[in-house]
Amino acid sequence: MKFVTKRIHAFLDYPVAIILILLPYILGLGSSNPMALYVSVATGVAAFILTLLTDHNLGVYRIVPYKVHLIVDFLVAVVFIIVPFILSFQGIDAYYYWINGAMVLIVVSLHKPEIST
Repeated sequence: MKFVTKRIHAFLDYPVAIILILLPYILGLGSSNPMALYVSVATGVAAFILTLLTDHNLGVYRIVPYKVHLIVDFLVAVVFIIVPFILSFQGIDAYYYWINGAMVLIVVSLHKPEIST
């Protein structure tokens, strides 16, 4: 059952971007590799900018097609799932990325396609 609409997704984007920037500091990420902190913060900044540029109801400039935004979200999820293996993240550093990657995959997979008129 797909129920995540473009509108719902838009309302999730800004808080998720801010969480990706702040939560690594709150959780103290980086104990196994400092990149565990930096990758999330950089991704959060990029996600915030992407959201500003996305063609949805909360986009400010609306130049990035929404479908492209979804593809980027999917690619970020895949990267988040594999980056702990590539950068040898351990413990909370790895779990943080695996959980976030899985959550983004779930949101993208539950996306309700728009009906063209």
